[in-house]
Amino acid sequence: MIGGGVMGEALLSRLLSQGLYAPDEILVGEPSPERCQVLGEQYAVRTTGDNREVIAASKVILLAVKPQIFNVVAKDFQEVHCEMLPLVLSILAGVPLAQLEDAMPDWPVVRAMPNTPSTVGAGMTAISLGSHTSPQHGKLAQEIFSAVGEVVQVPEGMMDAVTGLSGSGPGYVSIVIEALADGGVASGLPRAIAQKLAIQTVLGTAQLLQTTGMHPAELKDRVTSPGGTTIAGIACLEELGMRSALIEAVRTASSRSRELGKPTSLPTS
Repeated sequence: MIGGGVMGEALLSRLLSQGLYAPDEILVGEPSPERCQVLGEQYAVRTTGDNREVIAASKVILLAVKPQIFNVVAKDFQEVHCEMLPLVLSILAGVPLAQLEDAMPDWPVVRAMPNTPSTVGAGMTAISLGSHTSPQHGKLAQEIFSAVGEVVQVPEGMMDAVTGLSGSGPGYVSIVIEALADGGVASGLPRAIAQKLAIQTVLGTAQLLQTTGMHPAELKDRVTSPGGTTIAGIACLEELGMRSALIEAVRTASSRSRELGKPTSLPTS
């Protein structure tokens, strides 16, 4: 693993806890000595400040650095000669396969977009396979990212839409939960109870839809009775444009993702 940040650590902890890898099978490249010490002590993995050591010793490399330093890290790949090129799994936001493969010619590369719930094993990851990958590489990538949640394989052209929906989606859902709790408080509930009700309602609804495979519209129809409370609330949401607002949020975030995918537009801070 190159990069010991939040998402990298989330994958590391889940891969270890699920037994997919043993601690002595993992080497983490991280420039911060303090971070190396934390990861080494907490997970009993080996650490190094030299990325080239990771590249030379690995069969699979999880690339989990900030996108703005990719060009610096890419030089480490160019300085190491590997007889068997490792599989590179990149979770760098906004860095397309073309840029990854230009920096690592002939290397098998998979671009992945995990979202924030991956840190608790409830994530959604989309992966796109590079031009030098095999079906076995795709299967291995699926297995690794399954450690932090669900995985779907998509053409890279869909990655910006994935970013706008599942990548940014936790932010939208957080606002929905906060607003539901605020509504509960406005209706007379204590804040702690309102927040618990809102979180569990969203969580339970998502689990119900996932478990049953039911279409959201069907569930909505089942819980709306003639002249009842739910249909009154839904009518209010439609009047205020909640559905359109969420659609436009995904479209706007997807468009922003496309902008960030241009090398000149990568954030510098």
